[in-house]
Amino acid sequence: MTITEKILARHAGKSHVRAGDNIWIEVDVLMTHDVCGPPTIGIFRKQFGRNAKVWDPKKVVIIPDHYIFTSDTHAQRNIQVLREFAKEQHLPHFYDPGTETYKGVCHVSLAEEGFNLPGTVLFGTDSHTCTSGAFGMFGTGIGNTDAAFVMGTGKLWVKVPETMKFVIEGELPNYLMAKDIILKIISDIGVDGATYKSMDFDGEGVFSLSMEERMTLCNMVIEAGGKNGVIQADDKTEAFVRSRTDRSYEIYQNDADAAYASIHIYQASKLEPMVAKPFLPSNGVPAHTLSHVKVNQCYIGSCTGGKITDFIAAAQILHGQEVQVTTVIVPATVEVNAKFDQEKVDGKTLRDIFTEAGAVIGDPSCAACLGGPQDTFGRLNHDEICISTTNRNFPGRMGSKNSQTYLASPYTVAASALTGTITDPREYLNTSSSSE
Repeated sequence: MTITEKILARHAGKSHVRAGDNIWIEVDVLMTHDVCGPPTIGIFRKQFGRNAKVWDPKKVVIIPDHYIFTSDTHAQRNIQVLREFAKEQHLPHFYDPGTETYKGVCHVSLAEEGFNLPGTVLFGTDSHTCTSGAFGMFGTGIGNTDAAFVMGTGKLWVKVPETMKFVIEGELPNYLMAKDIILKIISDIGVDGATYKSMDFDGEGVFSLSMEERMTLCNMVIEAGGKNGVIQADDKTEAFVRSRTDRSYEIYQNDADAAYASIHIYQASKLEPMVAKPFLPSNGVPAHTLSHVKVNQCYIGSCTGGKITDFIAAAQILHGQEVQVTTVIVPATVEVNAKFDQEKVDGKTLRDIFTEAGAVIGDPSCAACLGGPQDTFGRLNHDEICISTTNRNFPGRMGSKNSQTYLASPYTVAASALTGTITDPREYLNTSSSSE
């Protein structure tokens, strides 16, 4: 069996499952946020009763993150619904905006707070819940109705997905990031190329990545239609997990005779910085082919590109330089924001590098990644063109439907900020500094 099949089999109480099987599984964690939490709660109450209790308060995690720093009354009402529900249900894992418990973007916060454990099952009312697969677990997004059912029962009916294997052979060049790898893969297989399949990442190039970079790979699995992404847990995984929690877990590996829907092999040395053109993540082309495209804004943030390693990468290029267009920096979480004052490049903190370069830094949240109300930080306006570390570039995704978003790695976005046009980061990395 594959890693995904083994995890699902264990949670179904079975010794063996195969792709296509429909099974009931036990859920370890259910996550929701301010966009989908209120409707999930509404369905839960309608189906289980106004006085119903969640199946296990310790396993329900509520992380408001999307529309937080706004004066919009509807957004604020959503937060209040979550507050009331968390209080009513005595939920210990509600991270309330405006308090010391607030964390930031849910997918990164789940990792920071120790909810991502190898061998476990995590469902979330957000398509990018597949991010958690970087920890050798089964993480995937579900709709509000399914989430309400899990909230009441702790179980869900699941079809076991087939597995596609992606192997990155060889050492990664110093200019390549996980975002480049996944954009290349999606450009090859298309936005429906992995529909309801597990995308398993393997090879020297994958295991050389940090946990944050592995999260980027798995985060964008959904952009190819994937059910989940997964990377086998190793020493790096365990070191990260053990620094966050002492809870037990189990590591699974693919069997030597595991069946795959397909196997895709890439040579790391042949990969190059990629950019996805509007309006699909599959419109990937090499960054150097877009040097004629002028941009109005450069955006570094989100669950995909707002982790500490993303900002260290950006700082390596921005250090001692000055941006030529509006450059927006949004740390994914409070913890990442704090590290802006701790992590250094050539003796200077990330915050100083960004500020001196002329970038503007926002509060930890999803911010403009999902557009949001008019007062959302970094939101794109009419006809603006943005190059961004986010995960989607659909029409109106980051604001105005008349705007355009190009997707790229933190290296590429930072390099583009210095020129005002889409720029291959190799033009700057040859002389950039390394982090301390």
